[in-house]
Amino acid sequence: MHPASMIMRARVLLALDTSGGAVDSQEVIAARLGVSGETLRLVAKRFTETGGDVHATISRKRRDLPPVASVITGEVEARLIALACSAPPQGYGRWSLRLLEKHVALTQDIPDLDHSTIGRVLKKRNCVLI
Repeated sequence: MHPASMIMRARVLLALDTSGGAVDSQEVIAARLGVSGETLRLVAKRFTETGGDVHATISRKRRDLPPVASVITGEVEARLIALACSAPPQGYGRWSLRLLEKHVALTQDIPDLDHSTIGRVLKKRNCVLI
């Protein structure tokens, strides 16, 4: 986690701390700290959820689930680009994202991908469908 995020959350907690007496309104605190009212609300909510644990509030929240690995590997990208660079099927003047999506679904060595994912892969590699 970026140290600036931890510092910002710690400053929010200090500003919202009522043990030293009354605190300013959320609008004043937000303006003074340069954060949104939503940030104040989320930090206060997290403080409550952690039972008042300052370290758990300002540090990064642990993921409940592990990250999901992408099905787009280098080999999948290469096969997709090769397909997009090949001649379109008979009866079509060019490849479209939807046509590529249908063709990918029929290809055994490429996982099923929707047209928006195909578009992102091609855009990332500067491939333009002509």
